[in-house]
Amino acid sequence: MNRGAGLLMLIFLLLFFLLVLRFLYIQWTGTVHGQSLTELAEAKHNKKGVLEGKRGTIYDQNGSVLAQDITAYKLIAMLKGDNHVEDKEQTAEKLATVLDMDADKILAKLNNEKAYQVEFGVAGNNLTKKQKEKITAMKLKGIIFIDGKMRSYPNGNFASYVIGYAKPNDEGVLEGKFGLEQTLDSYLHDENGSISYEGDSRGLLLGNSEEKVKPAKNGDDVYLTIDQRVQSFLEDAMTKAAEHYDPSMLLGIVADPKTGKILAMSSRPSYDPNIRDITYFLNNPIAYAYEPGSTMKVFTLAAAVNEGVYQGSAYYQSGAYAVGGTQIRDHNNGVGWGSITFNEGVQRSSNVAFAIIAEKQLGFDRLRQYIHRFGLDEKTGIDLPGESGNTILFDKQIQKVTTAFGQGSTVTPIQQIQAATAIANNGKMMKPYVIDRIVDSKTGKVAEQHRPQEVGEPITEDTAKKVRQLLETVVTAPTGTGGAYKIDGYSVAGKTGTAQIPGPDGRYMSGRENYIFSFLGMAPADDPQLLVYVAVKQPHLKDAETGATPLADIFKSVTKNSLQYLKVKPSVVKDTSKLAAKESIAVPALTGEALSDAKEKIESKGLRPIVLGEGSIVKQSPQAGDKVLKGERILLAGTNNKMPNLIGWSLRDVMNLANVLSLELKTSGKGYVTEQSIGEGIAVKKGDLLEVKLVPPDEGAQ
Repeated sequence: MNRGAGLLMLIFLLLFFLLVLRFLYIQWTGTVHGQSLTELAEAKHNKKGVLEGKRGTIYDQNGSVLAQDITAYKLIAMLKGDNHVEDKEQTAEKLATVLDMDADKILAKLNNEKAYQVEFGVAGNNLTKKQKEKITAMKLKGIIFIDGKMRSYPNGNFASYVIGYAKPNDEGVLEGKFGLEQTLDSYLHDENGSISYEGDSRGLLLGNSEEKVKPAKNGDDVYLTIDQRVQSFLEDAMTKAAEHYDPSMLLGIVADPKTGKILAMSSRPSYDPNIRDITYFLNNPIAYAYEPGSTMKVFTLAAAVNEGVYQGSAYYQSGAYAVGGTQIRDHNNGVGWGSITFNEGVQRSSNVAFAIIAEKQLGFDRLRQYIHRFGLDEKTGIDLPGESGNTILFDKQIQKVTTAFGQGSTVTPIQQIQAATAIANNGKMMKPYVIDRIVDSKTGKVAEQHRPQEVGEPITEDTAKKVRQLLETVVTAPTGTGGAYKIDGYSVAGKTGTAQIPGPDGRYMSGRENYIFSFLGMAPADDPQLLVYVAVKQPHLKDAETGATPLADIFKSVTKNSLQYLKVKPSVVKDTSKLAAKESIAVPALTGEALSDAKEKIESKGLRPIVLGEGSIVKQSPQAGDKVLKGERILLAGTNNKMPNLIGWSLRDVMNLANVLSLELKTSGKGYVTEQSIGEGIAVKKGDLLEVKLVPPDEGAQ
């Protein structure tokens, strides 16, 4: 027993000695198993936390959210520990109903024997609250969530090329990657803060401790000029058109011409910034420069009117016009409509009319000056990324002529919008802009403010009004190419356009669909509150459809809905029958008079004499005393009558001709004459058969 007691005492003394040595070692080194006790104490008592910042929100002009941070969740599956996944097959099948991931791929993740826990990549990141609630309701063991945040775009595919998108970088911080999210990243960007203090084992603040707080910095909020309602009207109309006509490109811009504010801007193809399924990186309304077609005629017309050289009531021979060794042809294969006034040439979108206006009336030097005054040879400087430059070809004579009616030279849609504000805003040209203001989200202090900016006055107020009146007839006149764009209750002034598309070989493509069809319109015509440009490239059209068909659907829907939403009162649309009554002219009695005298008398009244024969007048149409409009044809038959050129004549004029010459008449189609069976200058006699083919004006031709 004594030996046993001695042994035990020896063991206890040895253990005590080792304990003392261990204590002295710890006291001397301050470490345990290589771990600093100071660090352990600090970790135990020094509490730290992250204060998350919030990226700035993007709003429309009325405060509706277009882009914001929202809480998001990351899905994690625990494969080991007390709370781990047990039934892996069932878990995979149930998760597949919520995640964008196949059950087999989920199961492969869950079968990772080496991992303590697994994540599910993109499919398991940035889950919404609704997705989290669905998974939580399944009560799956071993499935947990980690809170985070994501960038949300509540309207989906909505002004996507304007807003852009932001996504987390490698450190999980949201960064703008496209559109305004990228260019305004320095304003929108947020910074996380921190908090630290000394606490007890339960995390409670110790009495003699102080909190050290570094506040989080939230990003600034951005307010756009975009109006959510107007943008929705445009998006909905364009989506329908894109689905129905499957074009290679479709774009639209809605602007306030009095301020330059862009109320809506969209294009197809497009993308959803929530998904970031972007394949095309150009914002076409500001980045796509192309031959505009006849919308360019608006500015040539305005220049001529402003210089006082436009002769709207004067006649010219439509069809073809020689420029050096090149023939400028009207869009009906160069047939034209005979001798017509320049006003009618504007309505019919005659290339020949504008070639003559540019070369003979205005002159090329002044035309070039007005191209610059309208800002069509330089970028607008709109506050959006990616605006493209354009090309004005103005060296050779033929280039100067074709530029006047929209061929050869290129412009962007936003340049046309800016230039057209001068027409709609009584001569004052306004710079387009999209950013209204940038505001400190905490204090409300405005960091940056954009305001309406006048960038020129290329024409006078009187000129602007006259041009709008002429453009209104493009929509209202029977001969106008813009009839498809009439809006019930609102007057519209505008111009159609058809741009040829260069093919891979540099030559213009052929085929009725291989064009960029466009329309530049404003409403109400007398005091425009909205300026709208729409364009479609290579739409798939049915036999009865023209290039105007998809554009008219968009323009009318967007413009009318927007005007009503903005509470613009309906305007008085001109009634052509009432105008006819006010402006009608009584036809004088001419039978028995010499043709030369009768012709002079008719011209003095502003009417158009059509001399059919020789000698004295035997018959006239319309009859003496009939009421007609200024510029209408008066048929004068004598002896040895010959057939005139009927191309472009209305059915009523052809019927008058058949009556005055006692011809048999056979017609096919409706609209205006494109073919006649008896050629111009052929002698005719009573009973001859005259066959004519009529075709409606091609509303999308030019």
